[in-house]
Amino acid sequence: MTERHPPLRDPHLEEVAHWHPIEGTPEKKKVAIGCAVGATIETYDFIGFGIAAALYFNTVFFPANDPLSGTLLSFATLGIGFAVRPLGGIIGGYLGDRIGRKPVLVASLLLMGVATVLIGCLPTYEQVGVWAGILLVVVRVVQGLAFGAEWGGAILMCFEHAPWRKKGLYTGITQAGFPVGLLLANLAFLVSVPLGETWAWRVPFLLSAVLIVVGILIRLKIDESPEFEELKEEGELSKNPLLEVLRDDWRNIVRAFCLRVTETAGYAVSVTFMLSYIAAEKLAGRPVTLTGTMIAAAIGIAATILWGALTDRVGRRPVYLFGTAMHVLWGIPLFLVVNTGTAVAIIVAFVISYAVCQNSLAGVQGAWFSELFATKTRTTGASLAYQLSAVVSGFTPLVATALYAGYGWIGPAVLFTGYGLLGFVAALATRETWGRVEREEVELLERALAAEAAEPTPRRTTESTSGS
Repeated sequence: MTERHPPLRDPHLEEVAHWHPIEGTPEKKKVAIGCAVGATIETYDFIGFGIAAALYFNTVFFPANDPLSGTLLSFATLGIGFAVRPLGGIIGGYLGDRIGRKPVLVASLLLMGVATVLIGCLPTYEQVGVWAGILLVVVRVVQGLAFGAEWGGAILMCFEHAPWRKKGLYTGITQAGFPVGLLLANLAFLVSVPLGETWAWRVPFLLSAVLIVVGILIRLKIDESPEFEELKEEGELSKNPLLEVLRDDWRNIVRAFCLRVTETAGYAVSVTFMLSYIAAEKLAGRPVTLTGTMIAAAIGIAATILWGALTDRVGRRPVYLFGTAMHVLWGIPLFLVVNTGTAVAIIVAFVISYAVCQNSLAGVQGAWFSELFATKTRTTGASLAYQLSAVVSGFTPLVATALYAGYGWIGPAVLFTGYGLLGFVAALATRETWGRVEREEVELLERALAAEAAEPTPRRTTESTSGS
């Protein structure tokens, strides 16, 4: 007698399992790695600009006779790239929900690569005057558009190929492409230091050309999302995903925006601004700061994946509450540790800020943000929320610099803590998408499908007839 199981709370899950198996698609590992490689390259390009803005651009593209003004202008240029990311997210999200995730992944990577290589070829302020800054802004805008389109496509592609029970782990692998990119960018700038002021900042951007070729070749071999293909086959693609998600799901956009601000703006204070703060206070040289961020990024690769995997066991919200609470508690101690001026203390500060505070949030976002939105508007909704926060984080180094000028280090320290408090409240207000109930439901479905597969197939009896 076949074992009977309680009915599923959501009978639709059994239907979904037939075209998106619980154990994920056969392509799941290749997709996760391919998306992570692309994320690595785009992060290398985008974060590389942030490193150069903190260490070089204030005198390369702007007047060198006023260092503080040059730093403000440099960070303003950095912020412009973040400001246009929502537009890139809207365009990439719309196209991802209309024509597919894969085309967006390839196009965004190609666009980012071209813009980054061009940065390495730009003339300086000494050569063309104010045109240097203008040209820098133009290519930075292109970078922002490409990076804005990238995240939603990469995360959603990985999420929709992943096993049901390991979506946190798999999206964590894609998110880990960001610390890999950060590590490579810092490594490139560290190695290029002996090249002198003229080439030290150019070479890392020019090297991006090699990475882009590798990334494009990998992404062209990735299969399209099974969930997108199912929607397309059933004729249920959204006609206007942007309008639909703004009308029906604006609350989740607001929640995800606040959740994301803590992570990305916190990084802007604890890493991007911190690089210029350490240099301004003469607390350490460039080799120490670049080494510190490299060590933090190296640890962050594993940390991001592990934080994502942890959410598969305990849920998305508990991990996020921990990460945002760490932001609240770490703001003032961060600067106290850095102010000691010792190399070890500065490196430890970078590790805690990145591998614990930032990665504990980034490792959750891929799965949690994807689960908050319906499949047909998922890329648009997740991308919009994710990239809108970039406007805040992009100008955070500028705000932190202004607060530092007016109040000393306590200003940016309180700013960091404030971002953490915002995220903590938002996490409390956002529904859990992979809690105990959801995990039990999938376990129930697994047992039901296993029992169904174990049932013996009825034998067919054929009657023999004699023919003449």
